[in-house]
Amino acid sequence: MKFIKQNIGWDAEPNAPMPSLEVARTGDSIKISFYLNSFIHDDVTEEDKGILQFMNCYKYRLGPTNDEGFYSGKCRFSKTGMDWGNFYMIEESNWKSDFPSDEKIINSNLVHHPNLNHYLFYFRDETFECIAESYRFHVLKEGFKD
Repeated sequence: MKFIKQNIGWDAEPNAPMPSLEVARTGDSIKISFYLNSFIHDDVTEEDKGILQFMNCYKYRLGPTNDEGFYSGKCRFSKTGMDWGNFYMIEESNWKSDFPSDEKIINSNLVHHPNLNHYLFYFRDETFECIAESYRFHVLKEGFKD
């Protein structure tokens, strides 16, 4: 399995990232926000949030597996070389046949879109997966509204 780590220079807060998901009214994108790790990044304060917006999103899920399940081998990606707590794009994904059953389809018209990617983000207590064309990341500094 090939995968590319996407969170270069930033990480989710390791203890309580508190991910929050929002589906756009247009039904073609989703946004997930979470607290950033201020323990290892000097430019991050305790209340700073990371925002990932996924464009042309076909489907997503936010749910099990947590860190304990990952390390005990209960995650389908536990033995791939991925590290817990990171954000990845999975290359050569077989997401059409291997995606958790708790998926939420937000735009069924995109199922045959030729440029969809499989994204995976391990938060402390849950896993986020998304099938979308692309994403953007930005930081929401403490005290500002998105």
